[in-house]
Amino acid sequence: MTTVTVQDPESLVRFIQQHRTDANPSQRLLIAIVGPPGAGKSTLAAELATLLPDSRVVPMDGFHLDNHLLGLRGQQDVKGAPETFDALGLHALLTRIKNDDEAVYIPVFNRDDDLSRAAADVVEPMHRTLLVEGNYLMLDEAPWRRIASLFDLSIKLTLSEHTLQERLVNRWRAQGLDADDALQKARDNDIPNGVRVLRGSLQTDVTYPSGE
Repeated sequence: MTTVTVQDPESLVRFIQQHRTDANPSQRLLIAIVGPPGAGKSTLAAELATLLPDSRVVPMDGFHLDNHLLGLRGQQDVKGAPETFDALGLHALLTRIKNDDEAVYIPVFNRDDDLSRAAADVVEPMHRTLLVEGNYLMLDEAPWRRIASLFDLSIKLTLSEHTLQERLVNRWRAQGLDADDALQKARDNDIPNGVRVLRGSLQTDVTYPSGE
């Protein structure tokens, strides 16, 4: 498998359109957009959605386990780790989207309320290109490998571990934490998750530099 590096959204759209031409045009195209937290997956997915009129963004974050359940399991402090998602539920939804030409309702994570809302968006029959974005879609671990096998095309946002740490610390600084507390917050969960993605993901069809 050869990985291609693409530098901008317009070139990425041309790559996707060429892949669509080479694939079965009657089937929905599932595209994984992966990378660590803070890499810019949501931003890239939104940019691609404006350039691909038949597309819909499907966020992995809709499959966060609820805070109550995480509390019962003692996982509240590691929310966002691979083990705190309903990976098999995501697999079932993507399988249905891939094989079903009808409308499919999808969950969306509400950051203000810190919970997932069921059936908060819909993949319509007109949506033939599905931009599935999330940290762990290509993670080389069970059960995520089952999800990785569903994608027709995969894109990984890349950045150095140093830049990753800076971005994740700045996220917490933006929420009002001082430098020491922000660094500790990032080191407790976000940075280990990000490194897990950078080091432990399967090879993708495309790499997209996220900037330094």
